[in-house]
Amino acid sequence: MTACSGKCVSSRLWGFWRSGSVEPEAEGLAWRAFTLVELLVVIAVVAVMAGVLLPGVVRSKSTAKRAVCLNNLRQMCIACQIYVEGNREYYPVAYTNAVENGVSVAYAWDITTVLASPVRVRPGLLWEGQGTEKIQECPAYRGRGNWVVEAHTGYNYNTSYIGHGQFESIPWPAKAGAVLQPTRTVLFGDGEYGGGANKFMRAPWPNPGDETFRGRWAGTQGFRHSGLSNAGFCDGHVESLRDRHTLNSDGADRVAAGTGFLSADNSIYDLD
Repeated sequence: MTACSGKCVSSRLWGFWRSGSVEPEAEGLAWRAFTLVELLVVIAVVAVMAGVLLPGVVRSKSTAKRAVCLNNLRQMCIACQIYVEGNREYYPVAYTNAVENGVSVAYAWDITTVLASPVRVRPGLLWEGQGTEKIQECPAYRGRGNWVVEAHTGYNYNTSYIGHGQFESIPWPAKAGAVLQPTRTVLFGDGEYGGGANKFMRAPWPNPGDETFRGRWAGTQGFRHSGLSNAGFCDGHVESLRDRHTLNSDGADRVAAGTGFLSADNSIYDLD
């Protein structure tokens, strides 16, 4: 009798199985489709699981965007401290216009716009013409840009008390030494109003820096991080603020939903 290896035995068994000589234990059992009731049960279970998991995913994405935004503001505060150290303790002016070689140039704290043909932009006074503008883009902001030619937007700068500007009651910026409580004076924040983003943060009530300004509702903050608004302060720290205030000298009815001021008075904006 000729010996047969394990491979030979396996081949024969497979042959018997295919020819019907050997029946597998499962033979005779018919496959059946899901019934409608079973299918509906599965769909319901999947829907319940999705309902449980999706809010957590959304919250995680929102938290991540808020963290990126806070980091952007922190970098802006650092850049501002460097600017102050190199410019006789003065903060960057919020905005001013000039003519260079016959071309109008709109200088702003965040981005400088050269009004040539075509229009060009470059990093603004805060960055002293260097660096990347993308850091000025809040990841949670989905509205219109500040100006047509600016791709990155979403933040504003304390113009009422710190930056001032060419057409303000006080045209020159404040000095760092004038800020008596830097931990409580806001410098940058999530700029937003009904028309989109805004560059220039406004205090809710008239003050020496912009006493003739009208339209304070256009210098509000966006509370777009699950009801929170991020802000950077003169000492360099950043935080998320919840209290939203709408009363101002130009009327609370003009303040858009989801936007507002960071304090009921000017206390978070002023130098005292």
